[in-house]
Amino acid sequence: MLVHICCSVDSHFFLEKLQHDYPEEKLTGFFYDPNIHPYSEYRLRYLDVQRSCKKLGIDLIEGDYDFETWMDAVRGLEKEPEKGARCEVCFDRRFDVSAHKALELGEKKMTTTLLVSPLKSQEQLKASGEAFEQQHGLEFVFVDYRAGGGTQDQSRVTKEQQLYRQDYCGCLYGLTMQREQQDKLMDEMFSAISGQILPASIEERLALYEQRMHLDDDGRSYRIVKQKFLNYRQFSCRLIKGKTHSVPAYALHYSTLPRKRANGKVEFAQHGIHYFNRDDIRLITLETFNEKTGTAYRNVTELIYEPPAPEKELALRQQLCQTPFDLTPIIVTDDTPQGKYTLFLDAKVYEDTKERLIID
Repeated sequence: MLVHICCSVDSHFFLEKLQHDYPEEKLTGFFYDPNIHPYSEYRLRYLDVQRSCKKLGIDLIEGDYDFETWMDAVRGLEKEPEKGARCEVCFDRRFDVSAHKALELGEKKMTTTLLVSPLKSQEQLKASGEAFEQQHGLEFVFVDYRAGGGTQDQSRVTKEQQLYRQDYCGCLYGLTMQREQQDKLMDEMFSAISGQILPASIEERLALYEQRMHLDDDGRSYRIVKQKFLNYRQFSCRLIKGKTHSVPAYALHYSTLPRKRANGKVEFAQHGIHYFNRDDIRLITLETFNEKTGTAYRNVTELIYEPPAPEKELALRQQLCQTPFDLTPIIVTDDTPQGKYTLFLDAKVYEDTKERLIID
């Protein structure tokens, strides 16, 4: 039996139940989910499915990540709600590809782990599966593992197996609507121009779950725990000297400016810190930055494209402001700041949650 897999949270419990209810069937997992966005999230979910299938002794095949084809299929349905017409088209697309994979492999039956997801309509899924069955003669196995306390059992298995529990279905449009309803920043779509791994980003989680795979291989015990913290995302930073001269500038982590723009001048300097006369802005030279961080950047442009880890920036903020959680704009420039400037800084500090490993 070919089993279309969407994510480990749904698939691990679902596959365990199938192994119990269909002991005569050799199950083959097929991960085909071009709807998942961004690609880093796709890789993270596939990584956890690999671990899950390995634990259960189930062969796993990865389908193509043909995201553009999926986008074309749902064009015009971007504003559809969850469980609406867009989801139906998405199911049909994934069923069609999965069913053709089953026929290619010589399978007689197929099913999907989407059936156990509380976010999905079983009626929609059943209709799509039965339609393909009538067209191609491939038996669609409909099972309801949500009933009889199944959803609670699924949550228990997810916790016991420490599976990656994403908080959105997967597609760009569903994520956009969900974050708008929650009035939350859609930071899943942020990617630093430098390639820096940002706190609580998908890339940070991917690195953590890759480390977890190595711990599994080495037989090490661990726990994945969540912690709340103040996160930070910077959208843009620009410094103008005088009226028109743009100068390279780098804003340290946690730098915020309430009105996103400030005009003023350097009022005085002390211990390498140049104090602005507006909004508590402080400027330091790249020389001071290198000295205090133990780095050797040649210019601010290099710093912009290859910044240190946020932890190093927070350590510098601790030196300059006596606390790493100060929100004062601290701007790094190539030359000694002097005269009048206009600072444009668009950034946000917000409550967030991230995961970390506790290794025994």
